[in-house]
Parts: sequence; C-alpha cells; structure tokens
Amino acid sequence: MILVTGATGRIGRDLVRELDATSAEFRILIRDPTRAADLPERAERVVGDLDKPATLTPAFDGVDRLFLLTPGIGIDQAANAITAARAAGVRHIVLLSSIWVFGDPVPAMGRWHYEREQLLRMSGVPATILRPGGFTTNALEWVPSIRKEGFVLDAIGPGRSAPIDPADIAAVARLVLTEDGHDGQTYILTGDETLTIAEQVEIIAATIGCGIEVRAAASPEEIVRSRYPGGAPKPLADAILEGAAIMRADTTGVRTDTVRRLLGRRPRTFAEWCARNADALRLDNETE
Repeated sequence: MILVTGATGRIGRDLVRELDATSAEFRILIRDPTRAADLPERAERVVGDLDKPATLTPAFDGVDRLFLLTPGIGIDQAANAITAARAAGVRHIVLLSSIWVFGDPVPAMGRWHYEREQLLRMSGVPATILRPGGFTTNALEWVPSIRKEGFVLDAIGPGRSAPIDPADIAAVARLVLTEDGHDGQTYILTGDETLTIAEQVEIIAATIGCGIEVRAAASPEEIVRSRYPGGAPKPLADAILEGAAIMRADTTGVRTDTVRRLLGRRPRTFAEWCARNADALRLDNETE
C-alpha cells in the first residue's frame, strides 16, 4: 500500500494518475474530499491533516510506502508524517525536497528542505530523496501580471535554469515508489534545456501568439513580486532575494540527465509544457 500526501497539488495529481495506471494499491491523504473529486476513483481516500497528528493513524495503517510532500517553510508537517510512518512500520519514504539543498551554509530557499531531509535521515526509515529544480508551472505565476500590467518582471537576467515539468517529477516518484533499488538514493531532477526568463517568455509568446514584454526587476520589492505578485512573508521574501542573486550569477544553469536515466526518455521541454497548458497561459481577458 502506497500513501500519497499532497495529492491535490500539481505533482500529487500527476502522481495519483501515474499510480492509477499501475497495479499498485494506493490511498491519498486529503483534508477536503471535494478537492479530490476529479481524481481516479481507484484511489482510496482517507481524511486527515498533517498539522494534526491524531488524525494520521488511520491514514498510515497498513501503509508500506509513503510519498511525502509538505508545502511552505516549516518542518512540523514533515515531522508529524515521519513519526506516523515509523509508528505504522512504513518501509520506504520518498521525500520531495529541492535542488536548493546545497552549499555550506545552505541557502535560505533550501533550508527547510534540508531540515526535512535531516529529519528523515534520523528516522531510520529507508528513503529516497527527490530534489527537483524550478517547475515549468512557475510560469503560471506570470499570467496575472501580464494581464494587469502587460509585462513579466525578470529577477535573474542572464541567469539560466532547466525547468522541469511536474509530470516528469511525478513519473520519477511513481518509479521509485513501485520499484525496488532506490533506497538511499538522492536524485536531482531537472529539464534538459537551460533557459533564461526572457527565453521562457519568448516560448510562451510564441505558443499563445501574443508579444510579451520582459522588464528587469529594479528593486527588492519587484524581485519578490516577480515570484509572488501578492507579496510574501519576510522569511520567504528574504529567501527569494538570496535565491535570485544566486540564480543571476549562474549563467550556465544546472542540468542533469537523471530523468532520462530513470525513465528511459528525455524530460518534456518547456515548449511542450506550454503547448499542453496554452489555455491557462492565454491572455484573452487581458483588457478586462
């Protein structure tokens, strides 16, 4: 039995659909059943909350493997899930971490991921850690500002990254959850093309047939707004500023062949992701 947390998020939804195409037994931990109404019926639903340890016992009962995804910048949810997993005798945990877990000291953007990894290692439960880079879906954060202001704020200029489609992360997660031989492994997951923000915007513009301006973020406030148009709490804002400086300096971009090695195919390109999500990217209501 596999338990999936974060099942109603972007990666979780893709993972549930991946598992539905296998013979594996799996269940999903959800707080609001209505959010899972469109997920495959074969997925067993268990209502629980990672913030409330007392609700986790039924969800973890009989579970052999766990996909652990916790949002935000804290570690309490991860700690609660790992404690419940140990109590239930879970034999393997696949943790979604981040490519930002590197360096000494670890950058703020990766610090909470690093702390979650440490909790998992100290638990003694066999584990596989997935460290993806930036998601292709981060581009959706630009759509409101394009519609409202007509441009994308670029916080990293010449910096390059290799964004990865969350569907590819889900495919890797399905693999390591359903096949043996991945205990103790840490996999860094990226796309296989490095792009600047301007190049990503150019691909979006070509996909939707509309010119989009790119403007350099000129202040710390604009750098934060380039990722979170509605603003961010100070710890997260500080992490974004530090991360933007690191990314601006990386004019090569981190790129791995891990997805290709594990799945036997290349990662989906940014252009392919844009084509699949063209409706969400279109600016038809930009004059509203």
